[in-house]
Amino acid sequence: MSTPEEKIKKAFKQKDWNEIKTDDSWNVFKIMAEFVEGYEKLAKIGPCVSIFGSARTEPGNKYYELARDIAFKLTQLGYGIITGGGPGVMEAGNLGAKEGGGASVGLNIVLPFEQVPNDYIDNDKLINFDHFFVRKVMFMKYAQGFIVLPGGFGTLDELFEALTLIQTEKIGEFPIILVGKTYWDGLISWVRDHMLEVESNISEKDLKLFRVVDTADEAVTHINKFYNKYLLSPNF
Repeated sequence: MSTPEEKIKKAFKQKDWNEIKTDDSWNVFKIMAEFVEGYEKLAKIGPCVSIFGSARTEPGNKYYELARDIAFKLTQLGYGIITGGGPGVMEAGNLGAKEGGGASVGLNIVLPFEQVPNDYIDNDKLINFDHFFVRKVMFMKYAQGFIVLPGGFGTLDELFEALTLIQTEKIGEFPIILVGKTYWDGLISWVRDHMLEVESNISEKDLKLFRVVDTADEAVTHINKFYNKYLLSPNF
């Protein structure tokens, strides 16, 4: 009986198989280079809040304008803004940061569609990533809070990554704020009714790891209260 490796080799010429193995080894250095660039640039930016949401949200949409307003108001309190660097809610966050005179950071991911860096990222604060997992490490390490507006799979991925790391005490707690009660209500009801009450897959205290708000002022106030309560200095 053929081994799994032998079966895979049959699908490729021997030369191609060796090239695949070599490419995998060299890819480690590409990943390391992304980490190094991210650490070197982001270590200099000071306290920041990450804003997440759909790349498909158009200017004029209420969530676009909310993201812009939140970003502006956070910069007035001394925070910079980190986004995924693309269009939609990300663009709105960077635009608000620019308008508020704060640091405007874009962690762009190279994709075959949708993701082109927006025009409101500071020239020295745009980083392009090939790997989602490296990019997510940068979001977690260098943000003092997450503002999460309506989005798709990528937004949910970033949200639940943060919740999991805090829940398992792999990182320290920081404020996670979901903006738009109508949008998030169904998901939160399912988490509470099924994950918690029916299956007991989470604890009651886990529901306190995030806050749901409707306005920019509520989001910004919660960020400030969190750091005042624990007498923490945001970031460095």
